[in-house]
Order: sequence, then C-alpha cells, then structure tokens
Amino acid sequence: MTETPNPARFARITDWVFDLDNTLYPHHTNLFSQIDVRMTAYVSELLQLSREDARKLQKELYHEYGTTLAGLIARHKIDSDDFLNKVHDIDYSWLSPDPALGEAIKSLPGRKFIFTNGDRGHAERAARQLGILDHFDDIFDIVAAGLVPKPAQETYDKFLALHRVAGPNAVMFEDLARNLIVPKTLGMQTVLVVPHNFEPTFSEIWERDPAYDSSVDFVTDDLAAFLRSIAPAHS
Repeated sequence: MTETPNPARFARITDWVFDLDNTLYPHHTNLFSQIDVRMTAYVSELLQLSREDARKLQKELYHEYGTTLAGLIARHKIDSDDFLNKVHDIDYSWLSPDPALGEAIKSLPGRKFIFTNGDRGHAERAARQLGILDHFDDIFDIVAAGLVPKPAQETYDKFLALHRVAGPNAVMFEDLARNLIVPKTLGMQTVLVVPHNFEPTFSEIWERDPAYDSSVDFVTDDLAAFLRSIAPAHS
C-alpha cells in the first residue's frame, strides 16, 4: 500500500529528513522491542520496582514527557549517557541489509538527514546494518536536540537552524503522525510510514493518532517504493 504522489510535489525538495526507528527499517523487524525491554529493566533497577510496575511507569513517562529518557531526567535527574548506552546495547543483526532502500535514498537530489529521538550511536549502527549509513549527510539525535524529544517545536527549530533547512524545501518521513505536526506547520511535505499491509483509515490509524488528519500529506508502507515513485520529479 503506497499512495502514488504527484512527483511535481517533490520537485523543489532539497532536504530529505528521515526518522529512524520503524521508519528507515520496517516495523515487522521488531528491533525497537529490544530497546523497550531494556528501558523497562533500567527503570526497574533504578527505582527498585517490579517489572510490571516499571513498565507501567515507563509508559507513563513516555506519554507525559515524549520519551522515557526525558521523564527520567525530569523526575530523577539520571545520567543520560548511561541510559542511552544501556538501552541501545542490542542485537542489530535483527535488521537485514536493504539495498533497494539504499539505492532509492542515494538517488535523491540534495541532502539527507536522520532525525531521531534515539542517540547517534544507535542510528549509526542501525543504518550501517541496513547498508544505508553512507547515503546520509548527518544525524540529528536526542543529544543534539538538548535531550528535548520530538514533537517539541524547539527541537525542530534547532534542527532547521543547525543545518540551514528551509521548511518548504524539505520533506519529513515519520512513523508517528504527531511528530509530523510541526514539520507540516513549517511548510514541509510530510509522509507517514506505516507497517507493511497496514490500511490506515481516519477512524482507526497507526497508534490511533488524531494528528493524521491534518498533518500527514502521504502514507506509505513501502518507503523504497515511495521514494522511487517520486524520482521522475528529478529525472
């Protein structure tokens, strides 16, 4: 399921911005589940909670602060480096190289960025395993964002300023519609990447995200195919 966009919509794009988890690699790989388990274990050990209570708190922090990390910093003043190192100590062999995606990204004109709420090391290891790392100009991670996660306005502003990106000349690819709200207001094209064979509707969409209606321009469950479909705009 890939919407076929008018390639002319992307003719002026010079900056291509990609989320990492469940966007550059498919949701079905379930890589993030490893991180999720490690975050629960970190909360459990830090606060001496049962696994069940730790997971409940982890999700509470995620919903209130945008990331578990932001919540733990706000409430418990944890060492962010310690947290990031421990939760990203995972097995990246779960990801298979994706040469088709690599070729599609490589062929895009202009600059390409990874913009993630994870850290640079995690993004580099995941992208290297996929075989696409060398196609990106830079990675904007949670540390570069001052530990303030998407969807905070200030984080997008910091990214745009750092890389001198103009909204109308950029497109953002994300698996969470709420993280496309600010890019949409900045004039960026927005693409929601959903799990394979996932059929979104306005009544039941990925994570039941109400931002879908107003912030998403396009939806795809095949990122490489979507990127190839807009190539004529630059041929």
